[in-house]
Order: sequence, then C-alpha cells, then structure tokens
Amino acid sequence: MDSLAGSTALVTGAAKRLGRAVALALAEAGANVVIHYGESRGEAEETGAAARQRGVRAWTVRADLADPAEAERLFAAAESAAGPVDAVINSASIFPPSTLRDMTAEDLARNMQVNAVAPFAIGRALAGTGRRGSIVNFLDSAMVHYDAAHAAYHVSKRTAYTLTRMMALEFAPAIRVNAVAPGLILPPPGEDDSFLERMASKNPLGRYGSSAGVAEAVLFLLRSDFITGQTIFVDGGYHLKGSVYGSG
Repeated sequence: MDSLAGSTALVTGAAKRLGRAVALALAEAGANVVIHYGESRGEAEETGAAARQRGVRAWTVRADLADPAEAERLFAAAESAAGPVDAVINSASIFPPSTLRDMTAEDLARNMQVNAVAPFAIGRALAGTGRRGSIVNFLDSAMVHYDAAHAAYHVSKRTAYTLTRMMALEFAPAIRVNAVAPGLILPPPGEDDSFLERMASKNPLGRYGSSAGVAEAVLFLLRSDFITGQTIFVDGGYHLKGSVYGSG
C-alpha cells in the first residue's frame, strides 16, 4: 500500500475529531473510505460528503461498538457496502472518568469492549479474508504513565497496545498491524484551545500537535510495507517523561 490511491479503508469513529481527520487525509491520498459511526449520523454523512468532494468514493456504516455482536458484524457490513477493504483504522474510542475506588465491573467491561475488543474483532475480520492489508490501532500516549482519573480507559488502552503487538505476529505475513498514540492534540469535549495552551509545557517540545499530524502518522504506517508491530507516539515526547511500567 505504498500508494493509497484506489484502495479502500474502513475508519471507525470517523464522524468527527481524529477519525474524521484520518478519513479525509485518506481521501486526499486517493483512498476510498468507509466511515463508521455510532450515534453521529449527521456528522458521518458530512464527512462522507467531504471525502467525495476529494474525488473518491465514501460510504457510511453504523455500529454500536459497545455491542460485541455489532462490532463483529461491522467489517462484513463495510465490505457489503464498499467491496474489498484493504485497511482498517480503529480510531473509535470512549474516555469516561473512573478511578480504581469507584470503577465498576460494567465500567471496565464497556471500556475494554469499545477500546480493545472491538478493534481486535474488526482487525481479525480483515485478516480472515486471506488478503494482504494493514491495520492501524489508536492508542494513547498516557498509557505509558498512569491516568488515575480514567482507570478503566487506561487498562483498555494498555490491552489494545498488547493486542496490537500480538496481532502483528499472528496476522503476518499478509497483514501488518501498527498503532499511533496521540498526546496533546485536541481539547477534551467541553474544553477549548486554552486547555491545550495550559497543558503544552508538559511535553518536551512545549507545544501541542494537530489532527493533521496524527493523520500523517497513520498514512505513513499504511504506506510503509516493512513496518509492523510498532507504535508511533504523536505526543511531543510526552511518553519519555517517566512511567509506572519501568524503563522497558
């Protein structure tokens, strides 16, 4: 996939934020895009229209990734709409607050399902076609530290990291599996750019990144046919500042 023109990619969570940025970057590169959404149908349709304006084909497909059965069916639905899918970009995620003191079993199960199990199921479906392809999972640079305010989310992203490496081994040689781990890119819902400005000093580069930078990292991984099992941290070096997981 050194040239993305004419390929087809499924992007989960592509209605808005980073998923939308990736879908439109793929369209700019000439790739057709299947735009997955959960509840944001209107925004998904807008993303699809914006992709088509770039001269490619685009489809929207709905699935609730918190429902294991719907997550399992998503890849088949994408291929039913678009034909053979060459790449999967698992950007959909949830980020609810929780701590170890108040986290419920249901909290942990929901985060694990959406952030780790669903990406695995969708990626495994691509591998099951027997064709060559590529998977890029979205992680989080904070996973190498300890996000005590989002404990269930933290555990799920650590699991997704491990699954990425396992998938890279198990699905080779036909499928390459990599990840991107964004850091300070977009403000959380309810915040504006002043949040990014306040937090910028926490990474070595002393500034915040862009959605375009994350999308470029995804496209790099899709085009690089001798890279698998790797995670690109798009975080201004934040992940280098120490870790509860030691130095390895």
